Amino acid sequence: MPAHPDPAFLTPTADRLASLPTVQAVALGGSRAQGTHGPDSDWDLAIYYRGPFDPEDLRAVGWEGEVSEVGGWGGGVFNGGAWLTVEGRQVDVHYRDLDVVERELAEAEEGRFRVEPLLFHLAGIPSYLVVAELAVNRVLRGELPRPAAYPERLRRTASERWYGTARATLAYARANHAPAGRLTEVAGALATAAAQTGHAVLAARGEWVTNEKRLLERAGLRGVDGVVGALGGACGEALSSAVGEAERLFEGAMERAAASLEGCGPASVSAG
Repeated sequence: MPAHPDPAFLTPTADRLASLPTVQAVALGGSRAQGTHGPDSDWDLAIYYRGPFDPEDLRAVGWEGEVSEVGGWGGGVFNGGAWLTVEGRQVDVHYRDLDVVERELAEAEEGRFRVEPLLFHLAGIPSYLVVAELAVNRVLRGELPRPAAYPERLRRTASERWYGTARATLAYARANHAPAGRLTEVAGALATAAAQTGHAVLAARGEWVTNEKRLLERAGLRGVDGVVGALGGACGEALSSAVGEAERLFEGAMERAAASLEGCGPASVSAG
């Protein structure tokens, strides 16, 4: 059982992380930052450093778990972290390079971003993920910049690029995998395109995304489960029909999201 109530646990943990060399700020993220957590939810903590960060300093704290090297999780904006057990709680620590974060904030304001691969994410992650974290996370120690709103340029460029990628994913599946009866490949394409469309819908609505966990629910795309679930032993024309059904589902979601984009109303800072 945990040794302390949660608030008492968080204070010394944040203090210890903030004391690490080059760490400038510590933030609470995930469901606990947004108040949507359950009693057994993990704790997501981001450490923002300036200059070189040595993971050996985190290992030296003595918490049980695995600490990656900088760049150990792919070398992009999500560049490493640790899976730890602290006072009986599961704690995920994420490394955030402040120079990179500030650059991505400036890029997002101009509507520019890239997509990077990351484990457990079907569509990969947009580089503006670290900007989304600034918008929704709770700063525990130090100071961090915060976007004033979801940048209007990013709403347009991100929604267009994500949906364009989703359409290309489905078109490839229709032209290549469906005629050959490749059920697994079609199912994978449907899932990937659903996640890509989810990003497009939420970008059009001006809603920040920090992961894919609730992406389809928030985007109104949970209906794709029925399309994938009905594949069964389908082949040939049936697979092509499934791709078409997914295309119509995604198109409808995008049309609804585009209405909010044209309105250019206030951007939301919710995240899933």
